[in-house]
Amino acid sequence: MEQRVLGRTGRPVSVVGLGTWQLGADWGDVREEDALAVLDASVEAGVTLFDTADVYGDGRSEQLIGRYLKGRPDAEVFVATKFGRRVEQRPEHYHLANFRAWADRSRANLGVERLDLVQLHCPPTPVYSSDEVFDALDTLVAEERIAAYGVSVETCAEALTAIARPGVASVQIILNAFRLKPLEQVLPAAAAAGVGILARVPLASGLLSGRYTARTTFAADDHRTYNRQGEAFDQGETFSGVDFATGVEAAAEFAGFAPEGATPAQTALRWIIQQPGVTTVIPGARNPEQARANAAAAGLPPLSEETLAAVRDLYDRRIRPQVHDRW
Repeated sequence: MEQRVLGRTGRPVSVVGLGTWQLGADWGDVREEDALAVLDASVEAGVTLFDTADVYGDGRSEQLIGRYLKGRPDAEVFVATKFGRRVEQRPEHYHLANFRAWADRSRANLGVERLDLVQLHCPPTPVYSSDEVFDALDTLVAEERIAAYGVSVETCAEALTAIARPGVASVQIILNAFRLKPLEQVLPAAAAAGVGILARVPLASGLLSGRYTARTTFAADDHRTYNRQGEAFDQGETFSGVDFATGVEAAAEFAGFAPEGATPAQTALRWIIQQPGVTTVIPGARNPEQARANAAAAGLPPLSEETLAAVRDLYDRRIRPQVHDRW
């Protein structure tokens, strides 16, 4: 699989990584053996980046990754974790003592002495402007608790503020065919600064797979049931903030753009891979078949100019009118 350097970490990673939120919680139940099988299928398919967080299943996702990698010392996987969501979201909680405690917990969960990458996990907006916060992160690097740090953001404005920080190695942001705003400023700014981009929610919570209809339902413990209006966390994390009915209709049209031999989901991932400035796209997978199919998107030929134009037209007609004011 193609490898790209993840910004200021200097580390090469696969263009398709694996998001592991679903291995912890909020996507319905995933059995341990199934989770480990997903990790293994991803590695066998060439994936070299796992993205996780300390709150995914209260550490379960990190622990599963640590257990898997302990048994696969030959797997050269870069693990990007996140912290900051274990406390009430107030800027004063983002300080060195908490950072040390959170990093140490993640180190224990993953079974490592030093974390490859820690990302601030969508903190309150004022955190991005705090010199003390980034001084504390620099301290964690100096103490060798972490090798590098980045941010996971909700808005383009937060991303641009973070990119201006000299120590920020990467920015994780929602980017998919239903969320194009980062293309305008964030990706060019990141490329100019040498900051890596992790594209999350690449399938708009599964919408872009083309498998859902207006009658599709999800489990009660799946965020696609309980967070459609942002009741639990940022609405953009669920279906990219797009109304479900609108998204289903748009996804049906998007499915028609898939080239011969590719699924709609693979087409959506391929679209992200070829956006200038993207380092890695991090789809989730609930079973090995999904993991292998996601990884295979890296081997697809680039989408044609006609397809790229069709994606933009679909966004402008169906998605932008619905979400413009909120974004």
